[in-house]
Amino acid sequence: MEIKIDFFHDVLCVWCYIASPRLRKAIEQFDGNIEVKHRCFALAPTQDDITRMFGNHILGKEEILRHWQSAKDHSINEVEINVGLMRERTFPYPHSLPGLIACKAAELQGGQELHWKFFDRVQYAHAAECGNIADKQVLFDIATELKLDMAQFGKNFQDDSTKEKISKDFELARSMNINAVPTVVINQQIKIPGAVPTEVYLKTFDEQLKRQT
Repeated sequence: MEIKIDFFHDVLCVWCYIASPRLRKAIEQFDGNIEVKHRCFALAPTQDDITRMFGNHILGKEEILRHWQSAKDHSINEVEINVGLMRERTFPYPHSLPGLIACKAAELQGGQELHWKFFDRVQYAHAAECGNIADKQVLFDIATELKLDMAQFGKNFQDDSTKEKISKDFELARSMNINAVPTVVINQQIKIPGAVPTEVYLKTFDEQLKRQT
């Protein structure tokens, strides 16, 4: 018996940054009985979206950093979130699309596990190192660090078909009435939104496996 999970996440979401290691920890307890598919979803994929939502990028950054502080308080030091350093950065608060494209480009080389590994590293670059993950060079440096085939990564990063895969993830999210990240969907039926404790994932997965058997 196996559980299939769709993990909807965004590279800019610090709640996803908290949820990711919790979900990974829970899945490791089930000896390969859980299949994870990573799905890209973002409420502000472009810089224009940030302006539209908040009025301008300065107001957007301040509002988003309030969420950072809440996430930091909630995480109990599980992950590093450097609110003060990001506030000092002079570049506009990054938008999601370049980082999402990079995650998909990594996936095309190493499947779902490399997508996850790349996603976690980009999130660390964003929330802990406070780098500009909308900057192509930052993303390519991560790909180099993770020892990806850089020629292939560059090709996939630029390919329109990679962006189309992200668009399909967005369409799937809308079809499932998902309007926030992180959201875990189990067997296309049960939704677990938010950065819930590891114990919630464990309990829900266990219940689903028992129902299947």
